[in-house]
Amino acid sequence: MIKYRDAVSRRRLLKGALGVGLASIASSRFARNAYAADPAELSSPAGVTEVRWDFEAKGIEGWTSVDGQWAVEDMPGAPSGKRVLVQRAVKNTFNVIVAPSGPYSDVDVSTRFKPISGREDASGGIVFRFSDGKYYVIRANALEDNFRFYYYDAGRRMLASARVRAPALGQWHTVRAVIVGDHVQGWLDGVLLLDYRDQRFRAGRVGLWTKADSITAFDDLVIRGVG
Repeated sequence: MIKYRDAVSRRRLLKGALGVGLASIASSRFARNAYAADPAELSSPAGVTEVRWDFEAKGIEGWTSVDGQWAVEDMPGAPSGKRVLVQRAVKNTFNVIVAPSGPYSDVDVSTRFKPISGREDASGGIVFRFSDGKYYVIRANALEDNFRFYYYDAGRRMLASARVRAPALGQWHTVRAVIVGDHVQGWLDGVLLLDYRDQRFRAGRVGLWTKADSITAFDDLVIRGVG
């Protein structure tokens, strides 16, 4: 009986140690992929075209609203002029609108966003390589201390995350996404936070994103891409 108990105890200890070891390996792999040590800033290849929207001279004619209540509105303190794009739906899982330019393979896109309100979520993000309802998104959330990279394909799945100080409600912030080949970088307020590789989607259009009850304003969308 003593030998049997000793054998059981040894097996349990070995199983526990193996589980901890595997978890540690999985965690380190994710960390290396999500957070490269001091990665160099990606640069767009030659031949890029640039498209800008500040919503002053023109609205969102030609854009594709996938979900949400998107409209151009006057807003005091807008970064450029006085007109911005605002998403006001509060009952959808995700809200997406896609700009008419593109599709792009490699792209460097940035936008200003202002999380106005939301109790479940108060987010703003950039959609890229949008095609047939599938896309990547990099987003920030004023209610959470993280900055995240997802892909969407009949459901949202996280690829990478970085801890940040949550962007303040009622203030303008800048989010930027750069993708060249399978290499993706995400920036928040001028700081590189995400560095990841994924080759799931190869090309598509660019858009804007919010979640749940987020009411969010966007301005100064700049797209520099290669078709």
